[in-house]
Parts: sequence; structure tokens; C-alpha cells
Amino acid sequence: MSFSNKVVIVTGASSGIGASTGVLFSHRGANVVLVGRNEKKLKNVAEKCSKGGIAPLVVVADVGKDNDAERIVQETIKKYGKLDVLVNNAGVAVYGNILNGDLVKAYDETMQVNIRAVVKLTTLAAPHLIETKGCIVNISSIEGKKASMGNHLPYSVSKAALDHFTRGSALELAPKGVRVNTVSPGPVKTDILENSKINLNWDEVANIMTVLKRVSEPEEIAELILYLASDKAVGITGSDFLTDNGTLLGQLNGEIK
Repeated sequence: MSFSNKVVIVTGASSGIGASTGVLFSHRGANVVLVGRNEKKLKNVAEKCSKGGIAPLVVVADVGKDNDAERIVQETIKKYGKLDVLVNNAGVAVYGNILNGDLVKAYDETMQVNIRAVVKLTTLAAPHLIETKGCIVNISSIEGKKASMGNHLPYSVSKAALDHFTRGSALELAPKGVRVNTVSPGPVKTDILENSKINLNWDEVANIMTVLKRVSEPEEIAELILYLASDKAVGITGSDFLTDNGTLLGQLNGEIK
């Protein structure tokens, strides 16, 4: 799949799925806009893009802030004059639950980034995507499809909302030729275990959570994102693509202990 002359915004591009997606798009010929809060990490990703691909535009921004969201689109159009693909990947997991009394705070912080920022960026990007008959790929999670344990409720609610926003925006934008889809990963080898201080390694996660007894690499998710953004997926919109090594399947059937 070639994305020559295409312009792609990837949020949350400083690590994990976002970083792999930005690099892959760049190596396939796209002009990529890398968006994230960590300037140092973004520069490292930009170097990977440049080796074998096209040097990207780096935008240090917090998608949860309206002014930053506006600046992301403005800088993209100023440099490239158009937008073909928006990948809403940025997300946070702020933990809280009902009985501890911290649920509302965690909910507000999570929804600000995981859904409100997506709504804002979609609104800003839509006129430009209509011009190019482009597309949007939203990165959700299997957490939006099941009742989560403990303090994961804000994150799960945000991803369930994102799934429905994808369907609604796909329906509205379809007459304008813009496709909108969702990718919902299960466990992926990112820095989430370290950042969340979860006392597990990835082998243990694979054995505990997945039917296939493996955890995805970020590049696997990136490949699916690129497929949905390509002309090969011209007939796909409003769809949610699950890529979780059978995690949700096993939980629904009580097979994972």
C-alpha cells in the first residue's frame, strides 16, 4: 500500500501504536504529522520516519486542549495544504472507582482526552477530509466492550463512547465521501505496564488474558490502521476491527483464568 502524496495526522505518536503508525505511514510515502506531548520522544520517532521514509512534521501539543487541537490542524494545512487521513490515537487511562470517591475526577480527565479531543479534532478536520475524500481511524480498545474490573471504569466508558461516536460520525460523513472506522486492540507491547506500575510481564499477560497466548506488537496494529486508511478499504465505514489475540472471546466464554 502506497500513501504517496497523502497527508496523515497521527495523535499520541510519541510511543507505542502511534509511533509505529507514524513510522509505517512515512515509510509508505505519506507526509506524516506526528502529534504528542513529549518533544524528546517525538524527535526519536521522527528520526525513525526519516530513515527509509519522509521526514515528518512534528507538532508538540496536548489534544485535550482546544487551542492545541486547533493548532494541529492549522499547522498541517499551512505546511501541506490538505489532509487525507486523521488517526485519533492519543489516549489516557486515569483510574478511579465509585466507592473510593475519585470516579468523577478520573472520568473528567479521561473523557477530556479519549473522547472530547476526538470530537474536537474530527470537527476541525472534517472540512479538509471532505475536500480529499479522506478518512478517519479511531483507536479504541476491547475495554469498551466489556465491564471492567476495579478502577478501569472511566477508561472503559470513554472507549465505549468512542465506538459509538465512530458509528455516528461515519453515518454523517458518508454522504461527503469520508469514511470513519475504529480499531480496537487488546494487549499490545507498549510502555503501559511500566507507566501503570502493573506488576506483570508480557508473557504473563499473554498467558492470563489471551486465547492465542500472545500479545500484539504495535506494528501489527499499525498495519491494520494503514489498511483501513487505504483504498483497499474503500467500502468499509462505521466498522470496528477487533485485534486482541482472542482476549475478548476467551473472557466471554469463560476460558481465560
